[in-house]
Amino acid sequence: MKILIFSSSPNNDGLTAACASAAAEGVKLAGGEGELVNLNDLNIGMCQACDNGWGTCLEGHLCQTADDFQALHARTLAANAYILVSPVYWGEMSESAKAFTDRLRRCEATRNEESGLFRKPVIAVAAAGGSGGGMITCLLSMERWIEHVRARRFDLIPVNRWSWSYKVVTVRSAAEAMVKEMLGG
Repeated sequence: MKILIFSSSPNNDGLTAACASAAAEGVKLAGGEGELVNLNDLNIGMCQACDNGWGTCLEGHLCQTADDFQALHARTLAANAYILVSPVYWGEMSESAKAFTDRLRRCEATRNEESGLFRKPVIAVAAAGGSGGGMITCLLSMERWIEHVRARRFDLIPVNRWSWSYKVVTVRSAAEAMVKEMLGG
């Protein structure tokens, strides 16, 4: 049972990192294999909307912009489930999360039920430091992405700097529950 945990904060010691670590712990506790992917460590640029907006992603379902996206796309398709953890920037996902999810959406959403993410469970975590605002609009964006790629929303978890002590427990528990469900338990 392979679970990819996408973390998208440049801060490796902050709230987002704590949530990603908690998710990895929950996956392990349930007997799954979690792989932490720090999107900020990869070279994944924004969608270029090639060739009148679609390029090779519409029919070939592959992005023609050469960078680290292609390898991560393949690893994503091979995984059984996903946990996406993003800091909240201006009520949205971080730029690295947006770049990855936008390009993945372009390649997979038009595949409908043939999407490589079809019915695979996703936990989305919006981690808001600073003012603590924007969690809900960020989660709405993440939920829309889950729907577009035809994945299955397992849970949407808002976390802020005031709730982090008990919400990291929630993230760990959600990851554990998702893996247990997938293993039939």
